[in-house]
Amino acid sequence: MDGSAGNERGDDREQRGRRDLERLRSVQWLFDQAFAIPGTKWRFGVDALFGLVPGLGDIAGALVAVYALRVARNLGAPGVIQVHMLTNIALDALVGMIPVLGDIFDFAFKAQTRNLALLDAWMGTPQRATRRSRRGLILIPLAIVLVFATLTALGIWMLFILFHWLAGLF
Repeated sequence: MDGSAGNERGDDREQRGRRDLERLRSVQWLFDQAFAIPGTKWRFGVDALFGLVPGLGDIAGALVAVYALRVARNLGAPGVIQVHMLTNIALDALVGMIPVLGDIFDFAFKAQTRNLALLDAWMGTPQRATRRSRRGLILIPLAIVLVFATLTALGIWMLFILFHWLAGLF
């Protein structure tokens, strides 16, 4: 056996991965960039429109996200890139649960566009993109702790004000 069959399979896999990436690029454009607001640089896609129907935007976003992860896996993207993609998806889903604010966030955040940019950066400069994703994954837990600490402090402050107000009534 001369190994040429293995090379052909590797070439086929790479070509399939590139086709999948181009398909993902088309889906991402439709999902996040298909329409422009005249007179502005703002673009939006069907994701923003689907988001107006409760549940539909979440389901459609999840399907596109799963496809993007499959493409990343088929291309051989490292785990840190895939986890960064999952983080974008989770953030989009969590904030997306909040009525109105979630729709506005979805309009601006564009998780699918971010995930495609991650894949493009990794394909262009794999080591640099992996390092950046690793750094970002370290910052995310810190940001979560900061948000929860701030919310806790605000809650305690509001309770203090409430008790102070109630004490003034008697």
